[in-house]
Amino acid sequence: MATVTTPVTPAPPPPRAAKAGAHLSRKKRLFWPFAAPALVLYLAFLVLPTIATVVLSFTSWAGAGDTPEPNGVTNYTQMWASDSFQYAFRNTLIYVFLGGIGTFALAFLFTMVLRDMKGGKIVRAILFFPNIVAPVALGMFLGFVFKYQPGKQGLANYVLESLGADAAKFLAPSNVTGVVTASLIWASSGFYITILMAAVDRIPPYLYEDAELGGASPWQKFKNITLPMTWDVVGVAGVLWTINALKIFELVFVLAGPGTYAPPNEAWTLGIYVFDRTFGSNGTPDFGAACACAVAMIALVSVLVVLLRRLMRRDAIQF
Repeated sequence: MATVTTPVTPAPPPPRAAKAGAHLSRKKRLFWPFAAPALVLYLAFLVLPTIATVVLSFTSWAGAGDTPEPNGVTNYTQMWASDSFQYAFRNTLIYVFLGGIGTFALAFLFTMVLRDMKGGKIVRAILFFPNIVAPVALGMFLGFVFKYQPGKQGLANYVLESLGADAAKFLAPSNVTGVVTASLIWASSGFYITILMAAVDRIPPYLYEDAELGGASPWQKFKNITLPMTWDVVGVAGVLWTINALKIFELVFVLAGPGTYAPPNEAWTLGIYVFDRTFGSNGTPDFGAACACAVAMIALVSVLVVLLRRLMRRDAIQF
């Protein structure tokens, strides 16, 4: 008797939704093994130290030996009443706003020039060079440039005297802030030129060609094409500048300092204020006061970044 074999019908392939669900499930299982180390480091080196800083800002502590003693808001009231903190706060805001305006004005100017310039990439690399130099070395170099000493003038005073002008005390306490602001603009503009030029390079060339055929001036092309098309990048660059300017320390410390300790109070920044209170070179260290200033810096940068992001919020332009 012949055996009848029933053909086996293959199982239908799983639906597309099931495949997508299985893929998503595998991705979820891989999320925590990859994210956990980063979250642990973030918690250990950022969140917990920030919380400890806030807690210590309400205490009196020399940093060693004695345990922290709560003292309420005494550190904050004494800080706001301190002349050195007022100088530091004022100078830091000058670096943020005046230095930022000068840096971005220079960056936009070079962006407009380098866009159509032959060899623009080489010039861009040269302008970026100060950013690869350590701030300490940069401060030492600028100290030699602006040095004021009878018979041993710096390069700036040598040029002034060659032109028949009197030598200037660039690094005097009353002049240091202006010199540091100009130095920041010179040293930082190359970094932001690089960022803005990268954003300009992605703008379609035909937009500039159409504007040129329409008789648009360089300012009109910048105002109506370059700036709107790079607005999101400008916002990010503004946030980076704000954070970096609030943290300025080494350049001022080396450029304006006598070489043995911090600069005069008139040249202080918030970073130098924290350094002075932490190490107590003029007395007993006061970690509570240093933490109070650090908390003020965190609050200031948070407020400025949020305001900047809100002021520069606009719909993205597609092209």
